[in-house]
Amino acid sequence: MIPNWLRQRAYLTPDRVALYDDTQEISFAELHERTVKRARQFAYLGVKKGDVVAVLMKNSVHMVEVIHALHYIGAIVLLQNVRLSVEEVKWQLEHSGARFVICDESFPDERAIEWNEFMRFDERDGEWQTMYNLDDVATIMYTSGTTGKPKGVMQTYGNHWWGAIGSALNLGLREDDCWLAAVPFFHVSGLSILMRSVIYGMRIYIMPSFDAKRVNELIYQGKITMMSAVSTMVQQMIQQLKEPYPSSFRCMLVGGGPVSQPLLQSCVDWNIPVYQTYGMTETASQVATLPPDARHKHGSAGKPLFHMSIRIEKDEHQMNANEVGEIVVKGPSVMKGYWQNEKETNAVLKDGWLYTGDIGYMDEEGFLYVLDRRSDLIISGGENIYPAEIESVLLEHRAVKEAGVIGVADETWGQVPYAFVVLHDQIATEEQLKLFCMSKLAKYKVPKRIYIVDHLPRNATNKLMRHKLKKWIEEA
Repeated sequence: MIPNWLRQRAYLTPDRVALYDDTQEISFAELHERTVKRARQFAYLGVKKGDVVAVLMKNSVHMVEVIHALHYIGAIVLLQNVRLSVEEVKWQLEHSGARFVICDESFPDERAIEWNEFMRFDERDGEWQTMYNLDDVATIMYTSGTTGKPKGVMQTYGNHWWGAIGSALNLGLREDDCWLAAVPFFHVSGLSILMRSVIYGMRIYIMPSFDAKRVNELIYQGKITMMSAVSTMVQQMIQQLKEPYPSSFRCMLVGGGPVSQPLLQSCVDWNIPVYQTYGMTETASQVATLPPDARHKHGSAGKPLFHMSIRIEKDEHQMNANEVGEIVVKGPSVMKGYWQNEKETNAVLKDGWLYTGDIGYMDEEGFLYVLDRRSDLIISGGENIYPAEIESVLLEHRAVKEAGVIGVADETWGQVPYAFVVLHDQIATEEQLKLFCMSKLAKYKVPKRIYIVDHLPRNATNKLMRHKLKKWIEEA
């Protein structure tokens, strides 16, 4: 057991700034006061310990209040991506058994409560969680799976605690630190910033959506010292640079896929303190991180954080240095499992080790190199996209007989999905199929191109050969 983080932080450093944005500055004491009010409103709704409550919001002070309030009650917070389609959101609500969904705007579901409506609710006393059991599930985040159906990653209080401790040991901690929260709280990279804030007593600057110009201004003004980003964000920031950042800006933590060599070189040229990191939803953020002084290790994701262990396996045997295999990780920030999905949990968790599905190797010095992100995974602007999910949607269209999806390199997003379909006798155009996908999928998952072909390349066991689809693109 450990004291409720926000409650303890408000007791230890009540007047210290907890969070701020362009319009307000809030101390830990004030944030705690607001959180208790929200918790009392949730109690009025009948929310109790163990209930799942979804949050469908953009980064804001309100969202922070909601998350902390639900933890005050002991409810499990389901964080939902605001970019998902209505159908995708509803599927998660059904699968998780969520009692309510708190949203910024109206949402077509009987469980939905708009923030403006929630603010007016009455209050009631409740059973407050003044202590956290580190084994209790704190949050659920759905991540796409190879089957095409999302899996709900159960993150415990212990996962978040150790993720924060490991990050502090890795990156250091200063009293004047302020971490920019421009990545969404519904992603683990964003939520981990919020968790670090109350555990460290660190300020965070909340940004509803990323704005490269505004971020650069904040850095030049010395208002933020650290930030989390994906490659596309870094590119946009560099495009607007006129002079190097001040020394007060000490860490740009870049994840969401490998950083290209040209972008890394630009960071070196501008003296940007880039820390490349490897992590995932299932590990509550960072697993390994490469500091700026190890840039000579081109393409490496660095060494494991203090609390994590990494090994490379192939055919149930541990590989030696420079031998390629599956990346397997262990540590107290590894998830509890997948929500109501014992089969998938048992497939990836064995004796405390998480089998990531990522392919890579470690060199003689213990630096990790990630060669392929979960084999078929497409990483577009930091968002994870599984081809199987898009393929299953395309196959719902009555005209589609077969479908295959791959990731294609894109200057802006890193990768974008391209699809190949074989039709039945019915006629369908690329535009019609795109519109169909738009009705079922988040915009970033909709294929940029859909090619109608006579057949898909398959091997003797009828498995789709995606590498041949990539060759078709190269030859086109």
